[in-house]
Amino acid sequence: MLNSESLNNVLENKVISRQDIIGIYQNAVENSSELFSVAQNLRKKFKKDSVTFSKKSFFNLINLCKDTCSYCTYKAEPGEEKLSLMSKQQVLELLQLAKKYRCVEALFVTGERPEQKYQEARDWLKENGFKSTAEYLIHASELALELGLFPHTNAGNLNFEEMRELKKTNVSMGIMLENISERLTEKGMPHYLAASKRPKARLEVLENSGKLGIPMTTGLLVGIGETIEEIVDSILAIKQLHQKYGNIQEVILQNFQPKPDTIMKSAPSADEKYFKTIVALSRIIMPEMNIQIPPNLSPKSYQSFLSVGINDWGGISPLTPDFVNPEFSWPEIDKVDENSRNAGFELKCRFPIYPEFFSFVSKELRDKMSVIENGEGLVKEEYWR
Repeated sequence: MLNSESLNNVLENKVISRQDIIGIYQNAVENSSELFSVAQNLRKKFKKDSVTFSKKSFFNLINLCKDTCSYCTYKAEPGEEKLSLMSKQQVLELLQLAKKYRCVEALFVTGERPEQKYQEARDWLKENGFKSTAEYLIHASELALELGLFPHTNAGNLNFEEMRELKKTNVSMGIMLENISERLTEKGMPHYLAASKRPKARLEVLENSGKLGIPMTTGLLVGIGETIEEIVDSILAIKQLHQKYGNIQEVILQNFQPKPDTIMKSAPSADEKYFKTIVALSRIIMPEMNIQIPPNLSPKSYQSFLSVGINDWGGISPLTPDFVNPEFSWPEIDKVDENSRNAGFELKCRFPIYPEFFSFVSKELRDKMSVIENGEGLVKEEYWR
């Protein structure tokens, strides 16, 4: 028996309240051992002793963006060296290279509706023969599939019709909830200049993904000035959506790291113990969920998160940088494998969709996946190694 009645209830599969969860957090501030132990217990129960990743290539299609998030270094302005406006030929060439590297996932990322703000974006679309960024994403996804890579699109607040079209070629899609707090959108807060980060807008995209039956990745950014109540409410909002539609395939928990060219450049990084506590809380709130942290954002300690409830490292690229966090290089896959094994876990490569969500995608997509798929619904080891 544990000292915490709430954690005993979790282990007995009993419902715990929002207040119970906040109480568990408050106790963990003093002593986190029971929470971490229960999170690990649940992770082993539902996810066994393996940890997954997706071998990807990152397509920074266009990084002009109509919003400004206080912590974001991905966004570029016209004329900046980091500006990316990929042509169709550049997309094709990177896809061909990704295939040579035996990448599995083609991650397509764009800024938020850049053509609404920038003439450069409108000119870029016209030069490539498209009317919208979403139309370009559809083309790029089709091209990826033809070459044997599997698209995952993360392009902000796409509307219902755009998502319905992309579902035909994307095995999954993603949008970070970040946080459900309206307070974080107020003046002086991280999302004040980012209308697309309003919780209502993000939740609408997630709701539409559920209606469309799209396997969806979402998650939270931890350490941007949120309260524990706001974090708990954000996790519970994701849980509620998953209970309603059953399509949330994974939750990414990303620790805030200040970027030199951003408004929040002087803010402190997310405290590691606090971050681990949030990871463990997420596991007890959603025991069967796939929970991921990016290993490049905790380069010296990522393997220690295996003991607090995670079961996935997300996308790791042998080929392209993390354009969202360019100062944090991907670890080498062999090193992630070694560190995972040393922690007692077997590293396995997955598609950009988890096996338990295969029923959401078309037979055509499943047939393409089967070429490199093993008996577990994961990627054949001889393909990705």
